[in-house]
Amino acid sequence: MLCVFVLGFLHPYTTAIVTQQGYVGNLSYEVTEDDLKGVFAEYGKVNRVQVPNDRETGRPRGFAFVEMGTDAEEAAAIEALDGAEWMGRALKVNKAKPREDRGSSGGNRGGYGGGGGRNRY
Repeated sequence: MLCVFVLGFLHPYTTAIVTQQGYVGNLSYEVTEDDLKGVFAEYGKVNRVQVPNDRETGRPRGFAFVEMGTDAEEAAAIEALDGAEWMGRALKVNKAKPREDRGSSGGNRGGYGGGGGRNRY
């Protein structure tokens, strides 16, 4: 059984080998999930490909996440494809980093800056 390591947490009800997704950047906006599956399949089993789309335009955002069958297959794909030219672009391929928490802002953004007024002296 295989599970995905997403956002730095393992689902508590699974006991399995944990693989991390690979990040693929600098992609053509014309790329499809099937295109990526075909390229990465040369290095092993591709479990999943995710190509995020822009909310406003609906077109791909220029990056993707690829989940390989094993860490060794993922390492082989990273080694072979990082920096390789594909669809007219130099690919950036590495292990995906956990998504950062973009919760509440820690500081006082906007609002009243304070200060101001006149300095009498």
